[in-house]
Amino acid sequence: MKVLQFTIPVAHDKSVIFEQVHLPHFYPYLHRHEEIQITWIQQGEGTLVVGNHMHDFAPGDVFFLGPNLPHLFKSNPEYFNSDSNKCVKAITIFFNPNGQLHAVLDLPEMKPVKAFLQQYQHGFKVPDDAFNEISSKMLSFKNAFGPDQLIHLFKLLKILYHHGVKAEGLSSYGTSHRISENEGIRISNIYNYIMQFYHEAITLEDVANAAHMTPQAFCRYFKKHTGHTFISFLNEVRINESCKKLTDYTYDSISTVAYKCGFNSITNFNRVFRMVTGTSPREYIDNYNRNFNNPIRVAG
Repeated sequence: MKVLQFTIPVAHDKSVIFEQVHLPHFYPYLHRHEEIQITWIQQGEGTLVVGNHMHDFAPGDVFFLGPNLPHLFKSNPEYFNSDSNKCVKAITIFFNPNGQLHAVLDLPEMKPVKAFLQQYQHGFKVPDDAFNEISSKMLSFKNAFGPDQLIHLFKLLKILYHHGVKAEGLSSYGTSHRISENEGIRISNIYNYIMQFYHEAITLEDVANAAHMTPQAFCRYFKKHTGHTFISFLNEVRINESCKKLTDYTYDSISTVAYKCGFNSITNFNRVFRMVTGTSPREYIDNYNRNFNNPIRVAG
């Protein structure tokens, strides 16, 4: 398995690993591994890049990531400042469904769970109404050993199976596409460059130069390894960031958010916003207010 080759430190006498991290920021490179990963974000904010899609993450979010799915928990820029007091905390459960657990998952009683795991290889975000049950079960792994860990895993999978059957996948691209270690680092650096300078008038030439490639070679390379064109990825980054700004009480108008996110006209912003999200900025704010009962007043 290659992407950025990333080997989860599962001991030979264990088929499940419990990991709790407390770091300045999350691992900064696109990577994949054979293990399924279930991560509970306890502290920290940023963007989860999965395959060819992006999703915000914040404390209280739980993500299920399938095996060999390229992903990157990209912490917000402020987490990389040397004088920042910010940090991230997370709990993760790893297990390889095709490893030592393969025989168990082949049992007749496990058929629905095995089908569920195969169906959601592109991952999903755990619904909010399942958070208390899922987080409580994940905490139970901390001091569990031997057969208790397996019992907790099967109980966790049962909960995920019941809550995840209608969840939307995190990505539509990437589990079968192989990326070498060097390519994983290069793509991560490209992602980081775009996500750092998205608010500026960056061009294809700028990003190609940062990747030490010609624009033509960069276009082919980026499309092959991400499923995105440079413009489509840049637009997704900009719209993703604009969604955060529209709902964080920081800006008093939609046009201000548009310009802060790198758009040079409100017309273009509205067009791209609808293309990426399926709604207008105003509709997005109204939907947010209805769903969270937390009125936000932003001028046009």
